[in-house]
Amino acid sequence: MSGEDGSGAGVTASATNKRCRSKRQAGEDAAVQGTNDSSIVSKCSMVSLGYFNDVFLKGFVNKTTRRAPLINRGYYVRAKAVDYSLRCFLQQTARYSRRQILSLGAGFDSLYFRLKANGELKNVIMYEVDFPDVVQRKVTLIKNNPELMELIGCIDEMRPAQTGSLCLSGMDYKLLGIDLTEIVELDNLLMETGLNPACPTLLLSEVVLTYMKVKSSSAVIHWAANRFSSAVFVVYEQIRPDDPFGQVMQRHFTRLNSTLHALVQFPRKEAQRKRFLNKGWEECHCIDMNEFYVGFIPEQEKQRIEMLEPFDEYEEWHLKCSHYLILSASKGDLKRCLLLPPPPDFHINKSDILNPLRISVSLCETETENPHLRRFAHCSALIAPNIVVISGGFGVRVGQHGRLRDVSLMVKSGSVWKCSSVRDEGSIRLLTERMFHSMTALCDGCCMIFGGRMSPMKPDKSLLCLKCEIGDGAISSISLSVKEIECSGSAPSPRWRHTTTEVIYKGQRYLIIYGGRSPRELVLDDWHFLNLEDYSWTDIPVDGPTPESRHSHSACTWKGGVLIAGGLGTAQIPLGSIFHLRPTLSGFIWERIEAASFIPRYSHTAHILDDKLLLLGGVSIHSDSIPQVTFIDLKTGECFDYCIDTNLVKWPLMLHNHSSVLLAEEHQVLVIGGGGNCFSFGTHLNHQPVLLQLPAIR
Repeated sequence: MSGEDGSGAGVTASATNKRCRSKRQAGEDAAVQGTNDSSIVSKCSMVSLGYFNDVFLKGFVNKTTRRAPLINRGYYVRAKAVDYSLRCFLQQTARYSRRQILSLGAGFDSLYFRLKANGELKNVIMYEVDFPDVVQRKVTLIKNNPELMELIGCIDEMRPAQTGSLCLSGMDYKLLGIDLTEIVELDNLLMETGLNPACPTLLLSEVVLTYMKVKSSSAVIHWAANRFSSAVFVVYEQIRPDDPFGQVMQRHFTRLNSTLHALVQFPRKEAQRKRFLNKGWEECHCIDMNEFYVGFIPEQEKQRIEMLEPFDEYEEWHLKCSHYLILSASKGDLKRCLLLPPPPDFHINKSDILNPLRISVSLCETETENPHLRRFAHCSALIAPNIVVISGGFGVRVGQHGRLRDVSLMVKSGSVWKCSSVRDEGSIRLLTERMFHSMTALCDGCCMIFGGRMSPMKPDKSLLCLKCEIGDGAISSISLSVKEIECSGSAPSPRWRHTTTEVIYKGQRYLIIYGGRSPRELVLDDWHFLNLEDYSWTDIPVDGPTPESRHSHSACTWKGGVLIAGGLGTAQIPLGSIFHLRPTLSGFIWERIEAASFIPRYSHTAHILDDKLLLLGGVSIHSDSIPQVTFIDLKTGECFDYCIDTNLVKWPLMLHNHSSVLLAEEHQVLVIGGGGNCFSFGTHLNHQPVLLQLPAIR
């Protein structure tokens, strides 16, 4: 079966084809074939951990390898989407005396053996098509496996005279080596091996059509629509090539010499849908994998998945799912077989066309390039005018990626920012490697660092005070020291992806810790007050409607209290709510702030500017595009959305897992770091800090 990291086997002519082809085309063919091996290993990893049940996959790999949780989940949701489509077809066609499944670019897929062993192939004949070289290897593996041979039964192996392509034929299983671009030869071979166009047929294409030249893939779609009287065509492949994640995805496949041809002409769901309708299909529906996971996976199953292995790559998971779709095109008696409706209330009633106003962005001018600024899941804070401190996260260290424990400084001198890093000097050694912690600059020039994690099973429970002695303001005169704080009272549970905010209540300074997650609790809904005078955890009465549990939200000081916005909720769905924890004479009270057309998001940053909430970046699954900058008038609830003009930025600017600092006098926001591990496409980190020039909002 074709793979999300490239597999698409069977989509172009093999090296043994009769036609003369360029060396470049031959190289692309080999690259596409090669990804089959990577794909099957990833599927085996997913199956071995209990995500999906398929005991036959291991028969097609020489050595198993455990993949990262993010890759396991990616292959799981793909397997579930295809399996759902398959089940719909089998149920809808159960009354027919003969049914057919035609898998295009099947690779080492074990679907036939899984269905046959479960007794689910009654009146079904399955056809698999792939590169002759891939088919030859699969035939060899099958013949050397008695269990697989027994399931097939009697087989014939032949090379039909018309094509010279390898064919393995059983009673209900046909394995064909043929080039999909050779439509006439493909049609002849399928007819010769018994395919009946009048029978209800399911066609499967998992990451296959996109590797073909558009003319060739369109020919396959048109051929299938004309050839079969009642059929369903199920496609799983990539979409949305133009946003930052999509750019990283495209570059990955280009490096593999496996260009995603269909993405250019059919970049989004609606374009894909129209493509199939224009090629003769009567119905076409498609949803992205976020919509499938939310709408088609039962809650009990989602809870089971959460328990299989530690997982904390939410941003990359949602971004990956938003860049793949499952499509169903249908006709004839099967026209209504597989409709794939999106989840109810999933999409915000807001146009995906952003406000035409754009915000300019410029590269932050630094004295020297500092690789320590390339990181994510870190924190930054403005501890004095023109002085920014950065701690923790995941980024570049000694030539490789890893968790960071250093403290970096950015000091502005004129128009240039000077940078330096401190790691193992003096008390700085108290800073352990941590990600998704909080760091809050206090009004006395200190920073409080709380929580974070090394891994999803190893949270950091310490509270540290980072003190900065500025000297004459030059970066060389700044000294840093770290002290671990011993607190009294009942401390909050260790956590990460939370927020901490300084407030003053009845003349005393407090640090409010809110939300987050822990190894046992995927989402927390509690809050805690730390008295900064004596470092005691203090109970303060709080009234009002309690906000939904959340992590990866934003928190800003506003009107003596805290403003909470967005976040990821209990159901692992981004939240669109805003709450104000407002001080009263007897304590605090939660009040909801209504905002019109606010697209839910998380992993964003936020600042308050003149009673307006500025939200920068984030991840959403409720819209095909999320505004890169949103202003919310906290008095009226009106939203103003902007996109960023990135012409001056020569890399995909990822606005999640970043940090930002408001430079109020300059009316700018300094964005530091951001990015993450982009599924199997590699780690992408923003190359250097950037400056956003804020618009004037009245």
